[in-house]
Amino acid sequence: MPDQESPKEPEAQEPDAERRRRRARFLRELAEARELRARVQPRRAKAARLRHAMRMRTFRW
Repeated sequence: MPDQESPKEPEAQEPDAERRRRRARFLRELAEARELRARVQPRRAKAARLRHAMRMRTFRW
């Protein structure tokens, strides 16, 4: 059997700049998707905003 205890991960060898670039693109797309959802479902988005505000108010630092 081949040695499977230490598989080489391609992600571990990629440069930090590329990882940060992919992460930034992902976060931009995520924000865009949230904005779209807020426009399409305004009532649900308002409820989510209120729940988030309540969590922030009750959060202990």
